[in-house]
Amino acid sequence: MQFSSQPNPGRPTPAQMKSAGRFISMLMGLILSFFQSLAGQLFSGHFTLPGWLISLALSICVSWLIGWIVPMGKVSQSLCQKLKCEPGSLKARLAETCVSDLIFTPFITLANVLLAWRNATAGGAKIPFLPMFLSSLGISLLIGFVLVFIFQPLCKKAVLGKMMKK
Repeated sequence: MQFSSQPNPGRPTPAQMKSAGRFISMLMGLILSFFQSLAGQLFSGHFTLPGWLISLALSICVSWLIGWIVPMGKVSQSLCQKLKCEPGSLKARLAETCVSDLIFTPFITLANVLLAWRNATAGGAKIPFLPMFLSSLGISLLIGFVLVFIFQPLCKKAVLGKMMKK
């Protein structure tokens, strides 16, 4: 007979799953932050390396805060159950992607647009905030959806695969 400190040998504990979920959220936040801050700088027409680095740092802080607070796995599972998605199906992937995109992207975009708007208006520009935010949000949601759809399964596989090897 084999004894283990885990309730189900070979299966991760709830604490390990929570830790893995947070790590996946942090990886996804890093990926989203990198590409969305880059896209924001490029679409603004005023790309500067210092501006991008500040935007990237702000995005990472916002996304990691979200990843720490919001249990993305539970939210995604709940939506998938309500939509009667079969795990691993395209419908489930699309639902999970929507959840992540709609939670991360608006906050990352809001923080970056607010920073850019504040800098622009401090320099004398007369730019209304809401149109600037909404146009950026539309582009960011599209970019975020594609990024999450591509990278979330890869991050899950890497983190959970490593966890199962322990």
